[in-house]
Amino acid sequence: MVLQVELIQLGILASLIVGLATGIGAVPVLFFKQVSHKVTDSALGFAGGVMIAASVFSLLIPAIDAGGAFVAVIGFVFGSVFVYILDKYVPHTHILKGIEGPRSTLSTVSLMILAVTIHNFPEGLAVGVGFGSGDLTLATTIAVAIALQNIPEGMAIAFPLMGVGLRKARASFYALLTGLAEPVGGIIGVLTITFMSQALPLALAFAAGAMVYVVSDEMIPESHRRGHELEATFGFLIGFVVMMILDTIFL
Repeated sequence: MVLQVELIQLGILASLIVGLATGIGAVPVLFFKQVSHKVTDSALGFAGGVMIAASVFSLLIPAIDAGGAFVAVIGFVFGSVFVYILDKYVPHTHILKGIEGPRSTLSTVSLMILAVTIHNFPEGLAVGVGFGSGDLTLATTIAVAIALQNIPEGMAIAFPLMGVGLRKARASFYALLTGLAEPVGGIIGVLTITFMSQALPLALAFAAGAMVYVVSDEMIPESHRRGHELEATFGFLIGFVVMMILDTIFL
C-alpha cells in the first residue's frame, strides 16, 4: 500500500507536471506570430472533449460508485457554482470570449493571466483528489487527461497574450506560469482527501462540476464563435474518444 506521505508527494508532483504541460502548448508562439483560428478552434474542441470525458468517466462515475447519486449531484452542483462565483466576482478578462469581468485597476495582461488561473485551479484539484483517493490508476487517468487538454489550452493563452503586446518569450513564459495554479489545487485536493477520506465522493463530483462548467461556459462557445463549428465539434469528438481509449487502457 502506498503510504499517505507518498500519495501527497505524488499528487503534488503530478499536478505540477500537468500544469507545466501548458508550457508545451505555448511553444508554437516562439516560432509563429499566430496560428489559424481553425486550428485553435479545433484544439479547443479537442481539449473540451478530453475534459468532459475525464469528468464523466474518471470523476462522476467513481463519485457515484463511492457515495451514491445524491452525493455526486450535490458535489457536482457545488463545483459548478464555485467556479461561477469566481468567474463572476474575481476581476479578470475572459481571454477566449474577449469580455471583461468586474472592473479592476489591474493591467490587461494581469487580468488575462488571472482568468486562466481561475480555470486551471479546478483541474489541479481533480488531480490532487485522484491521488488522495489512493487509486493510482484513477489518478493517472485524470492526470493524463488534464495534461492532454492543457497543451492546446497553452496555445490558446499564449497567442492572445502576444496580441496585447507581449513579446514571444514573455507570452510563452506567462502561459507556462498560468499552469502553476494547478499544483495549488493539487495540494488542496490531495491533502483534503488524504486526511478526510470520507469526502472523496463529494470531492470527485465537485471537481467534475467545476471542469464541466469551464468547458460549457467558455471553451465550447469560443470554439464555435468564428464559424468553425464543424472543426471544433470533430475536435471535441476526437478528444472524447481519445480519453475513452486512455481510460480503457489504464483501467
